[in-house]
Amino acid sequence: MTTTFSLGEITIHRIVEQESPFLPVLDFLPGLTPERLEENRAWLEPRALEPGTGRLILCFQSYILRTPDHTVLVDSCIGNDKNRATRPNWHMKRDDTFMRGLAAHGLSAADIDVVMCTHLHADHVGWNTRLEEGRWVPTFPNARYLFSDTELAHWTAQHEKEAVPAIADSVLPIVAAKRAEVVQSDHAVGDYVRLLPTPGHTPGHFSVLVGRTAEEAVITGDLIHSPLQARYPELSMRFDFDRDLAARTRRAFLERFCDTGTLCCTAHFPSPSAGRIAPWGEGFRCDPVAA
Repeated sequence: MTTTFSLGEITIHRIVEQESPFLPVLDFLPGLTPERLEENRAWLEPRALEPGTGRLILCFQSYILRTPDHTVLVDSCIGNDKNRATRPNWHMKRDDTFMRGLAAHGLSAADIDVVMCTHLHADHVGWNTRLEEGRWVPTFPNARYLFSDTELAHWTAQHEKEAVPAIADSVLPIVAAKRAEVVQSDHAVGDYVRLLPTPGHTPGHFSVLVGRTAEEAVITGDLIHSPLQARYPELSMRFDFDRDLAARTRRAFLERFCDTGTLCCTAHFPSPSAGRIAPWGEGFRCDPVAA
């Protein structure tokens, strides 16, 4: 599935690699009570919550920013041939969905100038590399790959203690190939793209601001996973590195972009995944925007 948003000089392409039910919402959001879930079930189903099972429906996707300066890939999704035994839908996957998505927008891997990983979880780094004659090589041969210094240091240390497959096959080969650019989370790419520190889900997580003179769009990364977390920003998900910090970051982010007109491009909301933030009681909602 591909979608395009046009914002003046900037075009944002969305490439969905998978969209399907994931974990039960009560497991995914440990602070959610059955009572609160029932209060919200009517508007969550069927787009964001699978009827009957209570599983969240999540997108796994990338965004491509085409500016007058660069073609930037934000998050490289799941990838092929990766050992992800705990995730059957990702494990040793071999399909052409992602590459067909690129081609649908008239792009090839060689056209990407910059790869930006909001953080280094497996579903955000997978297409960083591809398997070639038994070796992991950079998928995007002309790109520099931007990694947060805090994020890379954290995961490198974790990998030294106990092997982290995604770091081994999708991050360290980029470093070895000398294609990594280690940056601080206030880094800018040209005049149209800059990073916004949004820690909590991981230590060095960042979001991506898009626009030259205004914040025309923002790509969230994993500071938020479900529309339910917009309504209740203090609901952190089970895999957040620091749940309290993640909750504070999420509320501050939603307050910043509420009623601004900024297009909010989420990593995991169900299609169409992009919208504009508006108030809803003591929380917020993301009103979907069609391309």
